[in-house]
Amino acid sequence: MKKQALAFAVAALSMQASVGHALEVGVILDVYHKSDDTALNGRTEGFGLSHSELSLSQDIGDVAKAQMTWIAEWNEEESDLELEELYIQSTSLPGISLTAGRFLADIGYLNANHSHSDSFSERPLMYKAFLGGHYYDDGVSASWIVPTDRYWRVSAAAFGGDELGEEKSVNTIGTWTLSTEFGDDFGNNSSWQAGISYMRNRTQEAGHHEEEEDHDHEEEHDHDHEGHAHSHGAEYQGEHLYIADLVWKWSPNGNNRQEQLKIAAEYAYVDDLYGAEVNDFSGWYLSGVYQFDENWAAGIRHGQVDLAHEHEHDGEHEWEDSELKETAVMVSWSPTHTQKVRLEYRHQDADNMEGEDNAITLQYQVGFGAHAAHSF
Repeated sequence: MKKQALAFAVAALSMQASVGHALEVGVILDVYHKSDDTALNGRTEGFGLSHSELSLSQDIGDVAKAQMTWIAEWNEEESDLELEELYIQSTSLPGISLTAGRFLADIGYLNANHSHSDSFSERPLMYKAFLGGHYYDDGVSASWIVPTDRYWRVSAAAFGGDELGEEKSVNTIGTWTLSTEFGDDFGNNSSWQAGISYMRNRTQEAGHHEEEEDHDHEEEHDHDHEGHAHSHGAEYQGEHLYIADLVWKWSPNGNNRQEQLKIAAEYAYVDDLYGAEVNDFSGWYLSGVYQFDENWAAGIRHGQVDLAHEHEHDGEHEWEDSELKETAVMVSWSPTHTQKVRLEYRHQDADNMEGEDNAITLQYQVGFGAHAAHSF
């Protein structure tokens, strides 16, 4: 199923001459300098290139579109080039969207968005811990906008699961997801959106059951808490992931080009952990961003993850609860609609894990060509 879906997407991107639609090309460059490493991966210390993308988009007549996105990342220790998206998506079915190939999973508020549209230089801790920052994979999905007066969308997807962690999936369908979101307006000045997501993780079921029998699963994961190596996989996994999100936006008469206040919050819960003698992980964040001018914005975000780590005590392996908190404060300037300069301060407090770092990040982002509009 996965190979066929990717082959269909490649074929679709080569159909420009026959269907008569122009191929759209977009480029995002994201250059930064970070003063120190912080926990749970992300941008590394020093100069680097983070999540810079080359995207190709092609309409297939009036029935579908094809999308391809390559992501490049570079720092002073390593470089990485990843195919993040390669899919076909239907466009002609009323209220229904079908997708096949490689694409971002529609879970939580942020995951389905490209990171260059984020309000902060790095994703919240809960995304880094449970989704590797952003989870994309090979699979199929269906999304339906329910015909009601209030915005209501329901989606479901099945993925191979190979991109979630370091190990290959032991099942044909490694993960599957369900999500729904609602939204509406408050008068002429504000609007809101709320969502609930669920992901079933089957990627390590066989290894989990074997570990219950012989307890020989101690070195399955090598967590890099200092963030020295870039990783797309989730460091902390369980069989079930639940996410709830709520977003509220305010702008005078709905004109967000000049002024806007955005409040966002998410909560994540993971249970039935693989190879751990603890019950669950959890995480949350709350952020506020105020765009006080067409070119200027400032924001603050605070979040936390409650985790557990395995360590050796008196010759025996034990699990110990750990906690990581993070506060980020940023100010950004957009001299043009395709450019952004962001200065951000990040502070972490850790309990029973490596962390407690302070970092200052200076980021410059510039875009060229066509880019699809981002969601709410």
